[in-house]
Amino acid sequence: MNTPHTINSVNNSLFKKIEKVRRRPTKVKDKTITLAHGSGGKAMSDLIQDIFLGSFDNTLLSDLEDQARINLAELSKIGDRLAFTTDSYVIDPIFFPGGNIGELAVNGTVNDLAVGGATPLYISCGMIIEEGFPMENLRQIAQSMKQAADLAGVQIVTGDTKVVNRGSADKIFINTTGIGVISEKINISAGNIRSGDAIIVNGYLGDHGAAITVAREELALESSIKSDSQPLNGLVEAILKVCPQVRSMRDATRGGLATVLNEFALSSEVGIRLYEEALPIREEVQGVCELLGLDPLYMANEGKLVVLVPQDQSTEVLTAMKQHPYGKDAAIVGEAIDSPAGVVIVKTIFDTDRIVDMLVGDQLPRIC
Repeated sequence: MNTPHTINSVNNSLFKKIEKVRRRPTKVKDKTITLAHGSGGKAMSDLIQDIFLGSFDNTLLSDLEDQARINLAELSKIGDRLAFTTDSYVIDPIFFPGGNIGELAVNGTVNDLAVGGATPLYISCGMIIEEGFPMENLRQIAQSMKQAADLAGVQIVTGDTKVVNRGSADKIFINTTGIGVISEKINISAGNIRSGDAIIVNGYLGDHGAAITVAREELALESSIKSDSQPLNGLVEAILKVCPQVRSMRDATRGGLATVLNEFALSSEVGIRLYEEALPIREEVQGVCELLGLDPLYMANEGKLVVLVPQDQSTEVLTAMKQHPYGKDAAIVGEAIDSPAGVVIVKTIFDTDRIVDMLVGDQLPRIC
């Protein structure tokens, strides 16, 4: 007969084996997402451990708490203001030439922080996944998010996963929220723009919008255009190093260059004049736009920023941008003017003026 001591020893040994199995990472064997992966049970735990923690793993995330715990003292060493942004990504198709929805989500959030003068640090990731979504696609998206985060020098530190019934979503939606810190020396705002300021873009416009347009099967177009999705925080750092007095800066995503400049003009109550011959637009992008009756100035970008600086510092800023890989095709494309206030005008190659108003409606659906 076993003594109580022997029974306890057996039980303890069994409990340890059970606990070891429970803690052991389990590779997801399902080929597609099921409702069980959003149920809060073992299937969801395996999904998080295998795909998300397996891709994003870092010290803040690995505790798997309901929140990331960030040391405020470390943040205060970088600057005196917290930058906080959020965005949702619903692009179609989710895989496209030059990237996918995961990479886009990370880069978009990094860029929203960077153009405000912030140093991007942390990102959250919320995913809404449709039942039946291929598991391998989810794994690829997560890994591309990790690669994008590493390239930008940020960490994905918390997140959430929801699975909805088949037909209740379109494959996958991603929400990302970003946190960064702004140095006390930086004051970037659309309200800072003054007449005479130079307008600079960091490269070719409309690549992302054109790539997504061509990638849609129903258009049956062939092209080598790729999305310009890329993190801009390194480029912004190079700009601020030579010109801390940057007036305003923004990434030209949905609505393109035209929409950003209209927002600037209204905020600062200045006019904006662009020079058509100076605008960097690829022939392929121009061709796609002409074929479909679109305007490249409204085409979405995911790796392009617009920066306004004092005219006497524009050459130095342009030189610094061209020395960075994401600014090698930078160009001065216009200037702020006194009047007409709140209006964007393009000086065409025929020496005529064309008003570029705020985009009404949407040129293309599901672009980012």
